[in-house]
Amino acid sequence: MRMRIVHSWLILLLLAAIPSAAQTNTAAAAVNQGGKGASPAVPPAYSNPVIPGDFPDPSVIKVGDTYYATGTSSEWAPHYPLFTSKDLVHWKQLGYIFSKKPEWTTASFWAPELYYYKDKFYVYYTARNQQKVSYIGVAVTDDPAKGFTDKGPLITMGTEDIDAFVFKDDDGLYITWKAYGLDKRPIELLGSRLSADGLSLQGEPFSLLKDTARKGMEGQSIVKRNGYYYLLYSAGGCCGVPCDYNVRVARSKSLKGPYELNPANPILHGNTSWMCTGHGTPVKVDDKRWFYLYHAYNVKDNVYTGRQGMLDELFWDKTSGWPYFKHDNSPSAGDAATPEWRDDFERATLSFNWQWNFRAYTPDAKLNGGKLYLSGNAIKPNTSGTALCLRPLRASYEISTEVANINAALKGLVIYGDDKATAGIGVKDKQVLLWKETDGKREELPGITLSDAAPVQLKIKVVDGWQLQCSYRTGNGAWQQLPQAGSDANFLDGRFLKQWDRSPRPGLLQQGGANEAACFSWFSIKYE
Repeated sequence: MRMRIVHSWLILLLLAAIPSAAQTNTAAAAVNQGGKGASPAVPPAYSNPVIPGDFPDPSVIKVGDTYYATGTSSEWAPHYPLFTSKDLVHWKQLGYIFSKKPEWTTASFWAPELYYYKDKFYVYYTARNQQKVSYIGVAVTDDPAKGFTDKGPLITMGTEDIDAFVFKDDDGLYITWKAYGLDKRPIELLGSRLSADGLSLQGEPFSLLKDTARKGMEGQSIVKRNGYYYLLYSAGGCCGVPCDYNVRVARSKSLKGPYELNPANPILHGNTSWMCTGHGTPVKVDDKRWFYLYHAYNVKDNVYTGRQGMLDELFWDKTSGWPYFKHDNSPSAGDAATPEWRDDFERATLSFNWQWNFRAYTPDAKLNGGKLYLSGNAIKPNTSGTALCLRPLRASYEISTEVANINAALKGLVIYGDDKATAGIGVKDKQVLLWKETDGKREELPGITLSDAAPVQLKIKVVDGWQLQCSYRTGNGAWQQLPQAGSDANFLDGRFLKQWDRSPRPGLLQQGGANEAACFSWFSIKYE
């Protein structure tokens, strides 16, 4: 018996000396994140997407031991979500580049380019001006968490200037961009010298590469290595389905060219899990290794989750010098976890998760006593109401909420494409009803009348991004589905909600007068 006890204690001592999996992972994370002033180490094992949900055209920079990334926000405000990470894998949203749109802009906030220079953060961004022409502006800050100060439009040539990329060469700063996308002439990737403060162009622009094959050409970036300038760019159709976006590369001994095309192009393309890969930014994580943050559609979820933030290592062939990706030049496998999210409205300000269609309305969202009071003012005539929405991380999910008040406004859950394409379930007076709005034509579907004014809980189960199963309940009663069983369909067909450049988004809606606010007790999203 005594021998057994000693033996058992010996085993326990040995086990205690062996770090647990959790301890090992924690230690690895600490190494990867580095200490103060240390450079981030090579990213740990990860699954794509590293930034799930709609996050097109990502730009990434490294400042000290921290990475910063931003991407296209298109027609959603606030503009350009901003994320930070210590290892390129675990990202946390810091806020947005702009809390409100710069004065010279109207819409289409695409392809922001982050840059850090002389202790300042710059963003070079694409937006449409008052004449609905896409140009490139610039904004600056000392602290990204406090937002950026706009300095106005920087590049205003012709009918389109988009997709900025800034590069520091031996003799100073340069900016590159895509031009002539809406002209009859071929697309060109142009470049220009930047002033020392990064706020103006110097000299005449020059051509880097011309799209003589008419395949499309954009989303360029430059890496200087072993005497060559490597110009990575995207070709093909970027958005919606079908699309054929892919990454290609050319190189030159001079920044201004001429550039030779890689005979192995494309160097990054789709596979059975991911499609339409492109518009990324290379980032050097240490003295030898490069990674590439880019976007792609999930083959199964595709447009219903949008172009998601992907990460893969960029390798360099020792013989030819050309860059390449492993996995047959296609995205690495993976299926990143997507945790549920709940908002109990206990913060002093809205969570960064919420966005809205700034072209159609200005939301009035007040948080008080653990409740959200939502109303808004229309910017242009629309029947879609005021919606607060979030980026879905998968195409199949369930959203729910509790409507805590009864009035003449419609209050409830929405799946929002744009101000002419919405669908959802809501409470209006004492009636629970469904609606859909297709191409601006609104239709309210038969619902039910409540027996009292008790709080109403609502739920939408979304299957594959477009099948919407809507339910309600009062108190702790059973969920009741609308339309009622036995009707022609027990779900709403939401395929009309998809947009060419952004995913439909779930959220909360109020449609009524500004003094008829919707009161919500909480909001939840769960993924399958």
